[in-house]
Amino acid sequence: KSFLNHTAYLSCYFPNSQKTDIKDLRVFWQKGDVEVVHEVYYGQEKHDNLSPKYMNRTKMDMDKWTLQLLNAGIVDEGQYTCIIQHRDKGSPRVIHRSQCLLHIIANYSQPEIEWLHTGELKPNEYLNLSCSSSGGYPEPKQMMWLISHENTTYRIMRHMDVSQDAVTKLYSVTSKLNITVPANTLTNISCLLHLGEQLGSLVSVPLGI
Repeated sequence: KSFLNHTAYLSCYFPNSQKTDIKDLRVFWQKGDVEVVHEVYYGQEKHDNLSPKYMNRTKMDMDKWTLQLLNAGIVDEGQYTCIIQHRDKGSPRVIHRSQCLLHIIANYSQPEIEWLHTGELKPNEYLNLSCSSSGGYPEPKQMMWLISHENTTYRIMRHMDVSQDAVTKLYSVTSKLNITVPANTLTNISCLLHLGEQLGSLVSVPLGI
């Protein structure tokens, strides 16, 4: 995983790498079947075969056998293959091949609750709220509402509207809540955006009624 516009690190470590002279190796990375991302040709970096979008965006750390992909974008997501060939009696043979899958992460804004209501609130009338978050990636799992009063919290699921920017590929999400205005009790309403098991959740500032 790598954060959007940060450096992604793709590992290609293989056993016995310390015993091999880099001048006897051809190391190249490719994305998918056709795009060459980086090439080290018998100790020298070679740029002839690189896909244009990776030009001047990669560095190979030969001590750690790790490719650094600079300014990683959403279009860089996908599977990368590292292939190492050894020059053995003149003809190269593949001695190592490994793959890694790159996922890009962009932080969502803290969810914000907005009133869709004008005029004075009265008990038992309907309260309309909206919760929104934007600028994130990948697509979130769900958005839910938390309603707390008298030491009890209720979770309410409502439809989540998701849109994706055609240029940046970043997502924006919105959910709406329509509930009865609680009478005679302090109620806190929060909005929770669940991003997935490994990315956790974001919660809004609670709204007190």
